[in-house]
Amino acid sequence: MVDLKISKEESDTRGRYITVVDGLEAELTFSKMGDTGVIADHTGVPEALEGRGVGKALVEALIADARDNNFKIMPLSPFVRGQYTRHPEWEDVMM
Repeated sequence: MVDLKISKEESDTRGRYITVVDGLEAELTFSKMGDTGVIADHTGVPEALEGRGVGKALVEALIADARDNNFKIMPLSPFVRGQYTRHPEWEDVMM
């Protein structure tokens, strides 16, 4: 997988990490729980991009952001939860 440009958009209560690959947008959305946590609630990767590591890259951006900004993640999204089971080293930022 080529390095992706991932950006973050957020409001007072929600946000998302997004990337565009081959003209297709993929996202990981979250809901804020105050200043101390987020609920990773949806990961959407177009079928044409599946298997290319795009979803994992979005989760890794969330993990890095949580570590840099000292917040915890509740992995409600089945994809995020599945990635967490494969990466126990993320335990420091998971609820």
